[in-house]
Amino acid sequence: MHGPDGHHGSTSAGEWPIEVVLLVPFVAALVMYVCAAVIQYSTGRPWPWYRTLFFVLGTAAAASGVAGPVATWSHETFTGHVGAHLLVGMVAPLLLVLSAPVTLALRTLGTVPARRVVRLVRSLPARVLTNPVVAATLAVGGTWVLYRTPLFEATRSDVLLHLLVTLHLLAAGYLYTAAIVSVDPSPHRSSTRVRAAVLLVSIAAHGVLAKLVYAQPPAGLDVADVRRGAQLMFYGGDLVELALAALLAAQWYRSSGRDLRRAGLVPAAVGLGHLQSEQLRDEKRTR
Repeated sequence: MHGPDGHHGSTSAGEWPIEVVLLVPFVAALVMYVCAAVIQYSTGRPWPWYRTLFFVLGTAAAASGVAGPVATWSHETFTGHVGAHLLVGMVAPLLLVLSAPVTLALRTLGTVPARRVVRLVRSLPARVLTNPVVAATLAVGGTWVLYRTPLFEATRSDVLLHLLVTLHLLAAGYLYTAAIVSVDPSPHRSSTRVRAAVLLVSIAAHGVLAKLVYAQPPAGLDVADVRRGAQLMFYGGDLVELALAALLAAQWYRSSGRDLRRAGLVPAAVGLGHLQSEQLRDEKRTR
């Protein structure tokens, strides 16, 4: 993190660079997640390795916004700022949601703390914040406020404000992603149609914002740099949003298949495929 004079900040206690202090929560979260995964393995219920990989990558993407070369780049150019915004506000939330941290916590914690987590998930604040419309307003609406008001200019000179905005991007991005494609228990989950509609509106709003930034660059910045950043915002955001759309479609496909099986309306082709799979397994057992 850089101050207004462009120099690295440091803490008075031990003269540690402020980047090290800011990384502590991310390292702590990573250690707790990995320890929980190891506990699951030791109990004979291995946690999927790819979930752990998602959490590691998601934590790294989130931490890149406050420390390291990406954070430095974000203070030097508008393109770098947008790159950090995409990593912290879109890529990291997607990876963290796919890592299913709540599910891992419920499998690892004792009965009493697990019940507390369940109560938190079922609480009224959780119901409001995970509503797709509310979550999209916080995430996508927050980016509109950042780039279409004096807030962006203020974050360039105020280190604390810049950090708070970065944390908002991460938290709002996680809530939005979880509201659309959560893999964790979600008792307040909206219908697929509502989530799909919110996703489509969000994609349009994000695209319009990128085009506005391209056409009307913030004052005092290099126009060519701003336009490169706007293009990165447009195309980079599209990639993440397409991934969200694909995941939502896959969840809808699986839930529809379950509903058909419950109703006994599975197509003949599906039943034939299932029968063939059973025959192959029987042949392997015979061999």
